[in-house]
Amino acid sequence: MKVASGVLLRAATGDDLQGVITVGQQTWPVTYGPIAGDDYVAMGLAKWWTADATVPGIRAGRVTVAEYDGEIIGMTSVGPLDGHLALWKLYVLPEFQGSGVGGMLLRAAIARAKADGYDELVLSYLDGNDGARGFYEHYGFTETGREHTGGGVPDSVWLHLKLEENHG
Repeated sequence: MKVASGVLLRAATGDDLQGVITVGQQTWPVTYGPIAGDDYVAMGLAKWWTADATVPGIRAGRVTVAEYDGEIIGMTSVGPLDGHLALWKLYVLPEFQGSGVGGMLLRAAIARAKADGYDELVLSYLDGNDGARGFYEHYGFTETGREHTGGGVPDSVWLHLKLEENHG
């Protein structure tokens, strides 16, 4: 699958709201169902993949979408956390995973963090999400800690990527 060359990365607009939410609705069950169970998936979709949860990030310019053939196939959401830039979401529709879209989105988030003067990009993934672990390690992220979530949900594994200082 050679999709990445036809993908447009751009800031999300209000018109992208349903497309962004659809990415979450399609990725969460296959990503987190096997790791954390259906109740966790239902809770996450209800909490983080609604218009109320998504519109503020779009309005603040913190959501980037990957568009292919007029369809939103992936997205990221970033925001400040303890003096660093946090990558809160990076999701690609299952049928486009492995096509290079995730790497494009991650490189764009790294570039944004550098351009905005951050020294680190931080993120977390659920323990057991081996695909995420391998993906982020490939880009140089290292583990900084774990957060016990409780309720039978796997730990959140926190990673960071030190960003080189911008000179000039």
